[in-house]
Amino acid sequence: MQVGRGLSPASHFVVPHPTLREHPQRPGLFKNKIISIKITNMEENITENESENAQPPVGPKTALVTIIGRPSAGKSTFLNTAAGEPVSIVSAMPQTTRNAIRGIVNTSLGQLVFVDTPGYHDSEKKMNLKMRNIVADQLDSSDLVLYIIDSSRNCAEEERLITELLESHQDKLVIAINKIDGPYTLREHVRKFIKAHLPNVPAKRILEMSAKNDVGINEVLKALFDMAKEGPHLYSEEFYTDQEVDFRIAEVIREQAINRLDQEVPHAVYVQIADMEMRSPTKMWCRAFLCVEKESQKGIVIGKGAQMIKTIRVESIKALRKIFDYKIDLDLQVKVDKNWRQRDATLNKLLK
Repeated sequence: MQVGRGLSPASHFVVPHPTLREHPQRPGLFKNKIISIKITNMEENITENESENAQPPVGPKTALVTIIGRPSAGKSTFLNTAAGEPVSIVSAMPQTTRNAIRGIVNTSLGQLVFVDTPGYHDSEKKMNLKMRNIVADQLDSSDLVLYIIDSSRNCAEEERLITELLESHQDKLVIAINKIDGPYTLREHVRKFIKAHLPNVPAKRILEMSAKNDVGINEVLKALFDMAKEGPHLYSEEFYTDQEVDFRIAEVIREQAINRLDQEVPHAVYVQIADMEMRSPTKMWCRAFLCVEKESQKGIVIGKGAQMIKTIRVESIKALRKIFDYKIDLDLQVKVDKNWRQRDATLNKLLK
């Protein structure tokens, strides 16, 4: 339990952390024989005769894993599928992840803490440069790196820029070729590209998967566990992310907004949580602002007859209900924060 940031001091209710709901281990990973061995060896009071449905203890290995890839490669989809919970925004709109988002996967082999980084691409815009710095910082601080490549697209300049970043990290790199079940896949083209640009990554660490349909996810996780070392877990096993309450709410609202807005507007939006207050043990009140850069964008987000902002609010409340054990009464408004993407003070608050 912990108190969420920004809560009114007048409220004496503790806000349950959204990640403290019952979080099962990754389903389907290392069942039967391996699990029974782990259980027998690690827990004296558990025997092989107990139910196969009994959840084994989390294994001894631990690793911090940075996920890297260009926009829309499937990084956030992989993280959400592996963690079994909606940790990171997923949208057909490229570059929706702005922060380093952490998701936690527990299995009978151990704990992997994934960091979903912003899509890496070539751009000189101030906001994109800051997001690229986030990626580079995470690579240096991580134990392992997972490079996700979209097999439905040619490996072009952006992919080459990523491999330049990864050249010095090949000893801790696993590569996942994603979207293998799509109608158009370029598997051989991708494999030739990997061999040419990352020649020191062995074949056993180059795998294929469909993050969307949960195909090959367990094999990717096992490859990471094979490289992970034994050590203390970074988080308690009931966690699936370390995000604070206000950040979770803001990301849910932003996801609902960007999936309904067109053209440049989604990239010009950020969410500001102005206030949160627990008004009863089962109900929170939250005031939030969808902030845009221009007056013309404000009208688009509000919509005709305020229909757009109403829809975003209602769908956000529905999504939040699936995350939190208490209801959230959301007061959602729109305001203009002119040219916020060009201001360091705003970007430094948003991009971490």
